[in-house]
Amino acid sequence: MSTMEAFRIDGRVAVVTGSTRGIGRSAALALAEAGADVLVTGRDAAAAHEVAAAVAARGRRAHTVLVDLTEEGAAEHVVAEAEQGLGSVDIVVNNAGICRWKPALEITPEDLHEVLHTNVSVLLQMSQAAARRMIPRGGGVIINVGSISGFIVNRPQEQASYNAAKAAVHQLTRSLAVEWADHGIRVNAIAPGYVKTGIAPIDDPHYAPWWVDLAPQRRYALPDELGPSFVYLASDASSFMTGAILTLDGGYSVP
Repeated sequence: MSTMEAFRIDGRVAVVTGSTRGIGRSAALALAEAGADVLVTGRDAAAAHEVAAAVAARGRRAHTVLVDLTEEGAAEHVVAEAEQGLGSVDIVVNNAGICRWKPALEITPEDLHEVLHTNVSVLLQMSQAAARRMIPRGGGVIINVGSISGFIVNRPQEQASYNAAKAAVHQLTRSLAVEWADHGIRVNAIAPGYVKTGIAPIDDPHYAPWWVDLAPQRRYALPDELGPSFVYLASDASSFMTGAILTLDGGYSVP
């Protein structure tokens, strides 16, 4: 296999949660360009169908599932739908998540549960649903979307619950990688820095001095810049990589 061939994932099936916009959308389209058929998930029907059409325009099959992943049984439903619509799942990208800004003294038990459940519990449930099917087939790939918030404290916004959740994502990634290595399942994560998405006020002058000016590259990322990293982690190019947290932050978290 040549170097460039190692990055191809032709004929594999990928499930990307939260793939209707932002980082998830970029991951779905990048994986499609590399040869994967993609299950698109989200709550917005119009956005899901747009992403599915973009996958199809790249010559790959797409299937959409409109779902609230926080509901009981949702993860099992998504993986079953992927198998029925596209075939055996080879790749799972756990991208769905939420962030809540609130001072630590004001965080309620309900706030904490919402953030941890969406960012950590749903990720584990999706990973379990996929792994139960991957193990009998000899392996697969799971890619989790963490954050630099998992190992730094962001400023000026106050988001202790989110930071704790992303730290948990990183440690859960390492734990699953070790437990499932013997089954041929590789588990890695990416830790993005500040990325321009619809829910991040990246252009707000109030935040630019903290989010942009402090990064050595002095800029934020666009979602499409993260796409190639998903391809790398999903493909045989990273065959000797598991339990790793790949940081993509323009140097922001460098000590």
